[in-house]
Amino acid sequence: MWDLWLDRAKPLVPVMVIEDPEDAVPMAQALVQGGVRLLEITLRTRHGLEAITRIKHEVPGAIVGVGTVTSAQQMEDALNRGAEFVVSPGISPELLECARRWGGPYLPGVATPSEVLQARAAGFKYQKFFPAAAAGGIDMLKAFSGPFADVKFCPTGGIGQKNYQDYLALNNVFAVGGSWLTPAEAVSARNWQAITTMAIAG
Repeated sequence: MWDLWLDRAKPLVPVMVIEDPEDAVPMAQALVQGGVRLLEITLRTRHGLEAITRIKHEVPGAIVGVGTVTSAQQMEDALNRGAEFVVSPGISPELLECARRWGGPYLPGVATPSEVLQARAAGFKYQKFFPAAAAGGIDMLKAFSGPFADVKFCPTGGIGQKNYQDYLALNNVFAVGGSWLTPAEAVSARNWQAITTMAIAG
C-alpha cells in the first residue's frame, strides 16, 4: 500500500497537531495543493479524531492517517473515524496484535535493533524510526540496512527542511515525517498559502 500511495504522492508525512478543529480542513487542503497527500493527524490534542473525520470527508486527494497512537483503543477509534494508516511512537504486544487483526498499513515505532526485529517478526516491514535524530539518525539507519535489508523506514523526530533530503537519499528510507511543513506560526496566523508553498518546495 505504501508503494502504491507513494506513486501518487511526495514521500513526506507532515505531523499535523490540531489545536483548533476549524484549522483541520484548510491545513489539509494547503498540504494537498502542494502535492503532500499522506497526512498524519496526531492524537496529541483532543481534536485529533474530529480532524480525521473532517479531512476524510472534505479534502479530496488526502490520504488520512493517525499518529501518536499508544493503545489499541486509540487505533480502533481512529479507524472508525476513517483513518487509512496508523503510526505509533513505539511498539507493544497490544498495538501489534490490533494492527495485525486490522491488516491495514501500520507503522510501528522503533528505535533499536531489537524493536526492529520484534516489529518485523509481527509482519511489519515498514516501520517508523523514532525519535530519529536522538536514536542515531542517518548513521543508525545505515547500520540497520545490513541486518534488516528487507525493512523500510519512515524516520521522524529532529527532521526538517535542512536535512530531510539526506534521509530520503538512504535506500532503506521510503518517506520522512515531521512538523516543519505545518509550522505553528503559520497555523496560528492561518497562513495556508505559506504551508502550500512549503509543501511545493518539499
